[in-house]
Amino acid sequence: MGKNSSEKGQVLRDDIGWEALAKYVKEKSPSKIFIITDENTNKLCLSIFLEKKKFEFSSETITIPVGEIYKNISTCFNVWETLSEKGADQKSLIINLGGGVVTDLGGFVASTFKRGIPFINIPTSLLAMVDASVGGKNGVDLGHIKNQIGVINLPELVVLDTAFLTTLPHEHVTSGLAEMLKHGLIHSQTYWERIKNVDFSDKVEFEKLIWDSVEIKKEIVAKDPFENNLRKTLNYGHTLGHAIESYFLENDDKPTLLHGEAVAIGMILATHISAEIVGFPQRTLNDVTETILNHFPKQTFSKNDIDTVIKLLVFDKKNRNGKVLFVLLEDIGHYKTDCEVDNSFIYKAFEYYKNF
Repeated sequence: MGKNSSEKGQVLRDDIGWEALAKYVKEKSPSKIFIITDENTNKLCLSIFLEKKKFEFSSETITIPVGEIYKNISTCFNVWETLSEKGADQKSLIINLGGGVVTDLGGFVASTFKRGIPFINIPTSLLAMVDASVGGKNGVDLGHIKNQIGVINLPELVVLDTAFLTTLPHEHVTSGLAEMLKHGLIHSQTYWERIKNVDFSDKVEFEKLIWDSVEIKKEIVAKDPFENNLRKTLNYGHTLGHAIESYFLENDDKPTLLHGEAVAIGMILATHISAEIVGFPQRTLNDVTETILNHFPKQTFSKNDIDTVIKLLVFDKKNRNGKVLFVLLEDIGHYKTDCEVDNSFIYKAFEYYKNF
């Protein structure tokens, strides 16, 4: 990965990443540098960034509020206005320093301001490292519906440094773990077995797992950048996961779920549906469910909750002609895309989740 130093979207780690960033700034000599953070990353990660960066160049920081509820057009509007007021132009550079909300929104802001200015992602959460920062998907939510507005546009570079993970509360680490478990399910039995038995205290092995997870996603995106077939597998568990996340976000009686917490539920449901429709092995289904529930607390769903979640599925971006399409697995590493799923299978999957 990243043999060619000018390869757009390359993901480089630790010192190599920081050196590539310094080289980029030196060669491109941007007119101005803007760092987009949220309130948390401004407080916890900006000092790490300033200490590790290997270039001398003054920058301006633009800080957005924390949380998925601010991943919307009005936040973009504020950032666009700030960029405009501070004299950003097409030769400026945006550095997105944060988790998935910052990298998604910052990439979208950069891709659209003055018809597109260069941006670099420095993911600070596990979720952003293994998911949001790779593959060039940028965008915002429309109301409580996830990622309805956006573009695919690669960053100039992604700098991945696990030093930022020390700033995270534990539930944010497990939120990122959900995407790594997903990579195991869609990729191979070998990676699944390794990630299933993850030991967060073994720093060396955990860093290897993170990097392998990035490689899995990178390889998939390289083969299918515009999601015609293989890249759809990265949505495993996300069709129902996003709907659950949206529903919990808009419902005052429910806790707000982190992205990974919602996707974890979505993966259990998708794996049960896979067992019912395309023959995913029952024993492996139970293993998947047990593994996920070891890391993620179970949520409760009433009949009304499930009805509403199913109604939200119509907003899924993979749908065609009004049909909801799922990614299902015949086994670990063996996928089928564009599967139509009758609602009865979804109700049965929720029943399985509740009673497991």
